[in-house]
Amino acid sequence: MTDNGWREYSIGEIADVVGGGTPSTKGPENFDGDIPWLTPKDLSGPHDRFIERGARNLSQQGLDSSSARLLPAGSVLLSTRAPIGYVALAKNPISTNQGFRSLKVKDGFSAEYLYYWLAANTDELERHAFGTTFRELSGSSLKGIRLHLPPLDEQRRIAHILGTLDDKIELNRRMSETLEAMAQALFKSWFVDFDPVRAKAQGRPTGIPSHLDALFPNSFQDSEVGEIPFGWKVGTLGDICRKPQYGYTQSAQTDPVGPKFLRITDINKQPWVEWESVPHCEITSEDIERYRLHHGDILIARMADPGHGSMVEGEPDAVFASYLIRFRPVRERYARYLQYWLRSERYWELVHGRRTGTTRANLNAKALSGFPLLVPPDFVLSGFGDRIDGLRARVVANISDSHSLAKQRDALLTHLLPDRLGEPYQ
Repeated sequence: MTDNGWREYSIGEIADVVGGGTPSTKGPENFDGDIPWLTPKDLSGPHDRFIERGARNLSQQGLDSSSARLLPAGSVLLSTRAPIGYVALAKNPISTNQGFRSLKVKDGFSAEYLYYWLAANTDELERHAFGTTFRELSGSSLKGIRLHLPPLDEQRRIAHILGTLDDKIELNRRMSETLEAMAQALFKSWFVDFDPVRAKAQGRPTGIPSHLDALFPNSFQDSEVGEIPFGWKVGTLGDICRKPQYGYTQSAQTDPVGPKFLRITDINKQPWVEWESVPHCEITSEDIERYRLHHGDILIARMADPGHGSMVEGEPDAVFASYLIRFRPVRERYARYLQYWLRSERYWELVHGRRTGTTRANLNAKALSGFPLLVPPDFVLSGFGDRIDGLRARVVANISDSHSLAKQRDALLTHLLPDRLGEPYQ
C-alpha cells in the first residue's frame, strides 16, 4: 500500500468473473421472453454506460438451458472476444452470451471505477488474450490482470467526475435522437402521408404556419407510384443527381496521413457522422480533388451493408471509400429531401427488391439511379429544407459538444487512473 492509500489488486480479488452463454437457436421457445440478453454486437455502436437490454431477450427456459447467467444490476459487462474491450454497466438484471466475461464487483470497490479502468486499458486486456484468428481473453487471464486502486471514497469521487461528463454526452445523444425523430416525422407527414394536402382536400386546417400551408395543393392526382399531390412529379434518383461516382480505393489509417476517409462503418450505425472517429488515408493531390466531399453530397453503401446512406453536412476535409457511391444533387434543395428519403420505408423496399448477390448482397450505381421517387416542387423542398436545417444544426452542435466533452473525459482518464503497474495518482 502507498502513502496515499492506493493498493495493488488483481481483478480476481475485487470481482467475481461470470461467463455467458447462448441457448439453442433451434428452439424458438428459448427467446423472446422478459430476460434481457446482451451480445457484443449490442455494444458496437454508441450506447449509454448503463445498459438495460440488447436486441433480444431470453425466456426463463432459454436462461436455464444455457450457460448464461442472470447478472445483478451494477455488474460490469466486458466483451472478451469478437472484439475484446466493449464495456458497459448493467442498469438492471441482465444476461449475456459467451462473448462476455462479466464482473460482479465485491463490496468495498466501485463498479463504475472499474468500468472506467477497463475502458482506458483495452491494450492491457489485449495483451493477456490468446488465439491467432480470433483472440479471446479467458476468465483466468482476466482474473490475473493487476491494477492499482485508491480507497473506495476516492474511487467513487473519480468515477463521479468522469460520469458527469458521460452524462452530458449521453444527454446530447438522446437530444440528437429526438431531433432526428422529429425530422423523420416531418418527412413522413409531408412526403409519405401527405397530411397537409389531405387536410386541405377535406376542408380541415393543416395545423402548420400559413406560409407553409400555402405551399401545398388541395387535391391529388394518379401516378405510376400511386396517388400523389396535384402538380407534383415522379422521377428517379438519377434524374435529380449528377452522374454517380464510386469511391477511392485505399487503406484506412489511424494516423493523420491525409484527409478523413469515410467508410460504410462510419455511416451505417446512426443518422449522423462522428467525424472524430473517422480514420485517414493517403491520397495524391490529384485524387483528393476528385474524391473530396462537399456539403450536400449523398453517399450510399453498395456492399457490406448495401443501401445505408448519409448526407455530408458542412465541408469536412474528407474523401470517401470505394464501397460507397456518391450522388451529387443537381440542386442544393434536393439534398435534405434525399437525406430523409434514404430513411423512408419506400426506399428500403426498393433496396431489398433490387439487391443482387447470393453470398454477399450488393447494389450498383445503375440500379440506384433507377430508383423511382416523388419529386415535389422546388418551393415545397425549400420549405422542408428550412425546417430541417434548424434541426440538423442542433444535431451537429450536439455532436461537436460531445466530442469536446469526450476529449476532456479521456484526458482525465489518463490523469486520474494510473497504468496497470504505474505510479498512483498524486
